[in-house]
Amino acid sequence: MRGRILVTGATGNVGSAVLARLVARGAACRVGVRDPATAAARRDVEVVAFDFHRPETFRAAVAGAGGLFLVRPPAIADVRPSLCALVDAAAAAAVPHVVFLSVVGADRRRLIPHHAVEQHLTRGPVPWTILRPGFFAQNLGDAYRPDLRERDELFVPAGRGRVAWVDTRDLGELAADVLLDPGPHRGRAYTLTGGETRDFGEVAGLLARALGRPIRYTPAGALAYARRLHARGCPIGQVIVLTLLHLGLRRGDAERVDPTLAVLLGRPPRTIADYIADHCSLWQRAT
Repeated sequence: MRGRILVTGATGNVGSAVLARLVARGAACRVGVRDPATAAARRDVEVVAFDFHRPETFRAAVAGAGGLFLVRPPAIADVRPSLCALVDAAAAAAVPHVVFLSVVGADRRRLIPHHAVEQHLTRGPVPWTILRPGFFAQNLGDAYRPDLRERDELFVPAGRGRVAWVDTRDLGELAADVLLDPGPHRGRAYTLTGGETRDFGEVAGLLARALGRPIRYTPAGALAYARRLHARGCPIGQVIVLTLLHLGLRRGDAERVDPTLAVLLGRPPRTIADYIADHCSLWQRAT
């Protein structure tokens, strides 16, 4: 492996896990951030100016890179001048491998922005691996956190849908290991889920036991859920995407358990109960 591995989205759930695993394994890393001054305190990685909305930052970010971890920021819908253009810059710089964090179903659903990135990668010259994870356990600590802290409630329109929750720490570990030893994974696309399913009622019970207070699951209607998101200030596009995503959970879109993650990790994936036990402080009530 030559050069530093460029990690995009290094402050996000998966990107930070990728970076932590790479650093733990002694890999030389490069982190792309909009303002390098904000990350000046880091001494274990190289920090470079990088912004998906500024293609002029791409060339320097990938120059001499020994690999690229590519993740789509949620706010980016038009991936061609951003993610696809970065892939082209990586090709021009002869970056030896790209690991792209996609989503389950992106190969079949053309309306998902990840689909265009997958197509661009598979048709281009850069060696690649595509990771297609399912529904993140970390959503409990992000999107659902305000309701859990303020209302002791999981409020989503998922009905009785079961979910094979996947922990982003496992995804980060796998992505880093692929970047460090890409040979067996070149040209492969992996569907990645947790090893068991839990519905939201069961997750509410796990949270209640871990936190020592009642947590209820409210199977919200789509309109009521959309209104709550809008009241929190979510942009209308994000409201629509999140509502449709959870209606898909109601239909069973995330209930299939795929054994691939366990096989690649060589161990069982973390469970949703593991995630809750490790992050109880996230849902403590504000004082």
